[in-house]
Amino acid sequence: MNRNTDQYYIDKTMQGDTQAFGVLVERYQDFIFTVVLRMLKIREEAEEVAQDAFIKAFESLSSFRGESKFSSWLYSIAYRKALDRLRKNKKYVATELIEEITEGNLESIENALGYLEDQERKQIIQECITQLPKAEAAIITFYYFEDQSVKEVAAITGLSEDNIKIKLYRSRKKLFTLLKHFVLPEISNNNGQAI
Repeated sequence: MNRNTDQYYIDKTMQGDTQAFGVLVERYQDFIFTVVLRMLKIREEAEEVAQDAFIKAFESLSSFRGESKFSSWLYSIAYRKALDRLRKNKKYVATELIEEITEGNLESIENALGYLEDQERKQIIQECITQLPKAEAAIITFYYFEDQSVKEVAAITGLSEDNIKIKLYRSRKKLFTLLKHFVLPEISNNNGQAI
């Protein structure tokens, strides 16, 4: 595995070594595709938008100033490209009402999830994330799966940090509501403990 920094490949690309950019594409293509797919929900469109994002990044590489991580800059491009595609296709999904969740319900869900196998849990979480509104799915993905800070997610999406915090809070509530439907068979109605 190549351990050179992103900046090394950026510099090589800027010096005319276009193959160096290919290393950056390989490094980030899976995650970029995942984020875009969660937003667009259609594999072919996600592939096209992910490719467009890398082309835009290559063409705009000279504007990358290193004020944020290269990955954050790249995610921002992919996020904006996906939003542009959503606007173009006018595929907006109305947000679902947020069900009232008590702390006890959250504990019951977490307790029941604790009994599921690790792979099954990951698959369920991934399926639930795809049911979130597209922008929220991307924010959850950036924050939890790519370990981006609130500040970094704000920079990627162009939203304020306070707005990101609110969206993360609401998205988590929605995610727990969705998860509850997957784990209801695992929760006893009597005392909320896992069966």
